[in-house]
Amino acid sequence: MSAKITVNKVTDPKELDKVFAIRREVFVGEQNCPPELEWEFEEESNHFLATVNGEPAGASRWRKTDKGYKLERFAVLQTQRGQGVAQELVKAVLADLPDEAEYIYLHAQIQAVPLYKKFGFQETGPMFEEAGIQHFKMVKR
Repeated sequence: MSAKITVNKVTDPKELDKVFAIRREVFVGEQNCPPELEWEFEEESNHFLATVNGEPAGASRWRKTDKGYKLERFAVLQTQRGQGVAQELVKAVLADLPDEAEYIYLHAQIQAVPLYKKFGFQETGPMFEEAGIQHFKMVKR
């Protein structure tokens, strides 16, 4: 039986709690990101929750910045990886961007670069460190 992956934009506090719990587990717990770097720009961001067969599995968000539209905080629980959750999150976030979103970018962890390339993102500039993890800035072409 294949997994049923659903991605929804969320604003309800109970659903946002699930988003934040996933990010806490992946970024703070698993990747040792400092908690103070993880929790910023929450009110101005558009949040997404992915579920697999109804269970929370992944999270992401986008926000408008002074440069353009930034995709951020893509996180999939370790037990749910390899099922296409991250791809569905990217699709949902891109589909939700406003029509005027011309400059779309993100900071990709090294291991996620191939995922974003599938959606037309290209590395720009040198590799850099963010929260102790190597990243590339990627821009959608």
